[in-house]
Amino acid sequence: MSNGGDRLRREDLQGTWGMEAEELLEGTKGKERDEARREFGIDAAESIRDRKISLFARGRRSNNGTFTGVDFLEDMRKLSSQDVIVMGAPYDGGTTFRPGTRFGPEAMRRISGLTGGYNAGMGVDLTESLDMVDAGNINIIPGNLEKSFDQIAKGVAYAAERGIFPVVLGGDHSIGYPDVRGLSPYVDGNIGIIHFDRHSDLSEYALDERMHGSPFFHATNIPNAPPQNLVQIGIGGWTSSREGMKVARERSATVITMDDVDRYGVDRIIEYALDVAWRNAKAVWISFDVDSVDPAFAPGTGTPVPGGLQPREVMRMIRAFSREGLAGMEVVEVSPPYDSSDITALLGVHAVLECLGTMVKNGQLGKRPEIKEPPYDLAKPEAKRDEPRS
Repeated sequence: MSNGGDRLRREDLQGTWGMEAEELLEGTKGKERDEARREFGIDAAESIRDRKISLFARGRRSNNGTFTGVDFLEDMRKLSSQDVIVMGAPYDGGTTFRPGTRFGPEAMRRISGLTGGYNAGMGVDLTESLDMVDAGNINIIPGNLEKSFDQIAKGVAYAAERGIFPVVLGGDHSIGYPDVRGLSPYVDGNIGIIHFDRHSDLSEYALDERMHGSPFFHATNIPNAPPQNLVQIGIGGWTSSREGMKVARERSATVITMDDVDRYGVDRIIEYALDVAWRNAKAVWISFDVDSVDPAFAPGTGTPVPGGLQPREVMRMIRAFSREGLAGMEVVEVSPPYDSSDITALLGVHAVLECLGTMVKNGQLGKRPEIKEPPYDLAKPEAKRDEPRS
């Protein structure tokens, strides 16, 4: 048992803060949306006591095909003032071994019905704080990598031009290049890239083409996405690329291996990665490859490598990186044919939600909730408060 000075009290718990913060959350968007969906689904059977339940399911658990059940934006000409747009890039023609990531967007949208917009520990309700829409999938040209890249780049550019935060659901990691390419004309300065992966993805070509092992060779050829602002986290293992490490050395990219994470700890890695990505940059893009996570937690991916990050480490880093504000995010390499109980797809969904929730909480996106600060920094859960509550 700890001594009296270190004794844990109920008021020290984040859960206690979360209960108090929930009372301060405001807004009617969620109730209005629920009421509309009830009307669209018509009244339930008389035996149903909860009259908010409709006869036909509408909303996030109705398999309506959108991310977390947000509205589907059918007319893309109406994209103008929203906060966030989710778009799928179901391309896996850049896969060099196990295909299947073309079904990643579908899997993430489907399992996102398990999640909600409210996070008790964060004190955020995305339904009230964000105007978020799902644009569906970008039309991919099967068998033609370059035309597909053009489509993806134009899709991201369409959002970036309007100042709307893009969330891109892949697809294999080859889409990392057109995503940055689409963003780059709309950033007045350099772009930093924080890249979670077990593979360097810095080779110029694979099998004579730009593949999922080469997105950041080509992305860092873009004038305002210099390799000096590229940070790669989780690299290592027995599917490593000598060519990728050579390019990283020649271009002065930053490679953080899993051994580095173990040696220096998550907090120091976060601090260093932020310093590199933001150095002389105006914006940062997060590229989250699910194979950066140990396959015990993320089996549904094309190139799994044992010994990767744990989900809590990833979520903690994403929160820390998102606090500074981001230009967009991609989740790649979710391959449903190899998944188990949708846990890899769910990991991708939660990575997006952690990013969006943190940006909302820190006033970087949407409407910031008017609640008091939590008892400690969510990115550093071991840190204690400077002063006790009265």
